[in-house]
Amino acid sequence: MTILETNVASQIVKQEQCQAGTLHFFNHIAVVEFNEGIHADLNSGKKMIQNIIDYFGKSKPFGIVANRINSYSIALLETAEVRSILPNLIAYGIVSHNEAGRMNAEIESQFCASENISFDNLQEGLDTVYKRVKNKLSLSLY
Repeated sequence: MTILETNVASQIVKQEQCQAGTLHFFNHIAVVEFNEGIHADLNSGKKMIQNIIDYFGKSKPFGIVANRINSYSIALLETAEVRSILPNLIAYGIVSHNEAGRMNAEIESQFCASENISFDNLQEGLDTVYKRVKNKLSLSLY
């Protein structure tokens, strides 16, 4: 199920389409839906990363939820470089809609700073990532 087919679609602030997929922006979260068969790496995701920086800047804490509606691969060895490019990325989650997606999420989790990144439905992923970002915002106010 795409984010546009959910009850939170009306809360999307901005959308950006690029070669790698579609970004849906909320106040503190970006939902990414990669295109079928894409290999997500720094090269193919260059425009997507720039869209994220343009929207959140380099200091506003935010989270990303990857809604794995399509099958794609990701360059896991570039994870550290992506984290350095997006220093204000606080939380990450992957929503899987089938067993293959869950297996991929489990592999991706080995390369992430966040724990418990795999979710079975979009609402659970959005809620958890949003709470993690809000907790960080609360702590940074002191």
